[in-house]
Amino acid sequence: MDQLSASGWPAPAKINWFLHVVGKRSDGYHLLQTVFQFLDYGDSMTFAVNDTGQITRSYDFGFTEDVDICLRAARLLQGRADAKPGVEIGLEKCLPMGGGLGGGSSNAATTLLALNHLWGTGLSREQLARLGLQLGADVPVFIMGQAAWAEGVGEILTPIELAEKWLLVVTPQRPVSTADIFAHKHLTARPQMKKIRALEQGETTLFGENQLQDLVCADYPEVKAVLEWLSEFGPARMSGSGGSVFLPLLSRQQGLELLQQKPVNTSAFVARGLNQHPLFDPLNWPQE
Repeated sequence: MDQLSASGWPAPAKINWFLHVVGKRSDGYHLLQTVFQFLDYGDSMTFAVNDTGQITRSYDFGFTEDVDICLRAARLLQGRADAKPGVEIGLEKCLPMGGGLGGGSSNAATTLLALNHLWGTGLSREQLARLGLQLGADVPVFIMGQAAWAEGVGEILTPIELAEKWLLVVTPQRPVSTADIFAHKHLTARPQMKKIRALEQGETTLFGENQLQDLVCADYPEVKAVLEWLSEFGPARMSGSGGSVFLPLLSRQQGLELLQQKPVNTSAFVARGLNQHPLFDPLNWPQE
């Protein structure tokens, strides 16, 4: 763990193999069914712990400290600590913002995971996940650390095993607003509940579509263009609320070749699916 701490704490990307909107709660949150899987690609974070009681950051990506999800996560955990430890958080950002890859949620989860260890807070993984849910619906899956079938708002998780495929992920430069997509006037719930037993057949394509994809493509022609290009090579689909689009590959080499042909005004990377978060094993967890 000391070596991991020195080299940076990983905050990996996630993809959604499908996403169905199946209902809406009285508080306005949508009920979902989805499958999460991590990628071996993401951001890297550092945590310089101190005894000042102050929570600060060494980066600035254009958003204020009061909305910074990493600082909010640290303050949330600080409230559970016996003392009032401090930290300076560093973030090397590789994941695109507004890409549907869970970058902010992953950053928040890694903040909770790392500081729970470094501050000696002693919370269980389940306790951290409940804290993380206060920050965002995708945070718990990163804390629980396993690829999962997800329901509720995304927090009811059943661990699963998926093929760890190579993927090409392409993201237009224009970020997609998750809040705007879920508030879209044409978004309607389709209560066609899927069963987790479909996973036993090992075919994520059996689940269906990302039901946000058409809405995003209608409002973001950049996403539609990337989807159409990637679909020339196989069953491409959008992750989460967009705008990243991914394509399962036959090999890493295929991805590297397609990477050289990516559309202008996009970013892209080749990564492999992971069924476990990089921090799943290294941390010693108390039992709830």
